[in-house]
Amino acid sequence: MSEQLKIKLSIANRVYPLTINPSQEEGLRKATKKIEAMIGQFEQNYSVRDKQDVLAMCALQFAAQVEQKSIDKEYVNEEVQEKLEALNELLNQHI
Repeated sequence: MSEQLKIKLSIANRVYPLTINPSQEEGLRKATKKIEAMIGQFEQNYSVRDKQDVLAMCALQFAAQVEQKSIDKEYVNEEVQEKLEALNELLNQHI
């Protein structure tokens, strides 16, 4: 069992102490940077009075990206399945 790592991440001017597996550190730090960049974009492009609104918009954007990737993957899987079935049909015709 690997040792736990204690880190602090700063999001929207708040510090969050976390105890994590060392393998998670890079992903968490990259996610933090993306969130901070997104916060900056929302604050620059929209008149936002409350950090909670900005964080909600960040959460929505990240969730939408995850859902869209899932939808895209499902579409690709269906397309691959159809092509495999067509190839299988061609092979069966020549056997």
